[in-house]
Amino acid sequence: MKKKQWILGLVALLALAGLLVWGRDRIHFDFGVFRAQLALADWRKIAFALGCIYLCYLIRAVRWALLLRHIKKVPLFSLLGTQVIGFTGVALIGRIADPVRPYLVSKKTGLPFSNQIAVYIVERLFDAGSMALIFCSIILLAPAGAMPHPEIVKRAGYGGLVITVMGALFLVAVRLAGGVVASFLEEAFSAVSKGLGRAIGEKIRLFRAGLDTLRSFSDFAIASSLSLSMWGLISLAYFEIIRAFVHCPQLAGLTLAKCMLLMAWSMAASIFQLPVLGWFSQIGFVAAAMSGFFGVAAEPATACAATLLVVTFLSIAPVGLVWARFEHVSLRKITVESEHAEEELIVDETAS
Repeated sequence: MKKKQWILGLVALLALAGLLVWGRDRIHFDFGVFRAQLALADWRKIAFALGCIYLCYLIRAVRWALLLRHIKKVPLFSLLGTQVIGFTGVALIGRIADPVRPYLVSKKTGLPFSNQIAVYIVERLFDAGSMALIFCSIILLAPAGAMPHPEIVKRAGYGGLVITVMGALFLVAVRLAGGVVASFLEEAFSAVSKGLGRAIGEKIRLFRAGLDTLRSFSDFAIASSLSLSMWGLISLAYFEIIRAFVHCPQLAGLTLAKCMLLMAWSMAASIFQLPVLGWFSQIGFVAAAMSGFFGVAAEPATACAATLLVVTFLSIAPVGLVWARFEHVSLRKITVESEHAEEELIVDETAS
């Protein structure tokens, strides 16, 4: 994992260096205008967006507790610290810290780590499905001509909707007949590689174990409602932050549909989040999208992209660091421990 992290970091560094060299003589950047855009932004909107993001962490804690209720009942808000500290780890250390949240939940509840990884997979599936459903609905309902390259965007919207429906059907199939689906895919992929087939089969079985948390339609409805509410708040936060830059006409008048395009671009840029370096690369990619898609000048685009990153991603770090201090948790130590636990889990699955 660390080797992959270094490789991704090197690739991102080279890409960022190449972008800087390319734009050095082509793009004039005025830091005075950049600071003015930040100073003149409507900080009430940004504060409101920050409140939306903080509320999302509370929803995440409640959702995880509800997903555990058939295994072990825990107070609804008791897992808030695990979410705050876990996302702080991702913000400061990178995606390598993703297993921290299930690892902390495992330690707090006394449940097996494998069980919490299964819950984590289900949680991520609900996140992806909710975000895709909101994105596709807003994009497809947007007026004709309201989007750049509308034919491509509409196709992307329909494609995302189809993928979301297929993902839901796959979830149902795994929930009802996970062993059969795992065996079928394991046999199919074994024709290419036995190791690959075995790994896919084990992942499907682990996923099926996570779906044991959904034992009725009401369980599914509650998890879906919480997920849609959370991603609705995240979308609203993006919209408010972008529209807060009132002295940039392109941003102040940006429609919700166009905001969703930027949000999707930002989410894609954060998939391989790296410590510190990833912050600047994400700001650069989002600012470039604003300039390329909507003709926003470099200074307000960079100011807005930086604010989006700080509010939606990094703002939890101060709270998480204080919380970790009170919980006597070392982020680096817990990241290493969770990484080792994940590696041992993979070894155990392969051996079995």
